[in-house]
Amino acid sequence: MRRQTATSGINPAGSGRALRLDPLSLPLRFDAQDTRADGGVRQIELHRERVVLRRAVKGMQMAVNVRVSDFLGVALRGLDDAQMLVLVHRDPSLNIPLGVSSDAEELSSAWQMWSDIFALPLLPEDKRRDPAQRRRRHNAIRARRPKFLVRRRPGDLLNPASIHQGEREIIARD
Repeated sequence: MRRQTATSGINPAGSGRALRLDPLSLPLRFDAQDTRADGGVRQIELHRERVVLRRAVKGMQMAVNVRVSDFLGVALRGLDDAQMLVLVHRDPSLNIPLGVSSDAEELSSAWQMWSDIFALPLLPEDKRRDPAQRRRRHNAIRARRPKFLVRRRPGDLLNPASIHQGEREIIARD
């Protein structure tokens, strides 16, 4: 299994290298900036079928495993002096940077390659989607029977008790 070096993600101080991942050398493992994580860094493992995001928030370690098919597509975003390729998710905190460059021709070829490898659509810069609104949750357990009633067998309401009216009762006695 080939992995890219750890310096391909967040660049060390003084480094002039821009983020540039090779789509043909999957799986990849690199670090990316995350303002909410401890140390401002999260680790990303990028595979053809899934993405694993690892970070620590307030000392709590977490790993988020997301299928590649759950992403919306590969987008080209404009920065001040360059452009950035991003793997876009409905949740903006799960977006993954794939490359930064000021060379438009290089980015357009990389954009197409990432899209082909992940089988995701190309998302133009102007077609940004708003994050998904939270779903309204309904109380799923409100209509359930209480726990002690679950153990009891309910009566059979469809078949009423058989009542024989107007018949003579026969009782056997010694």
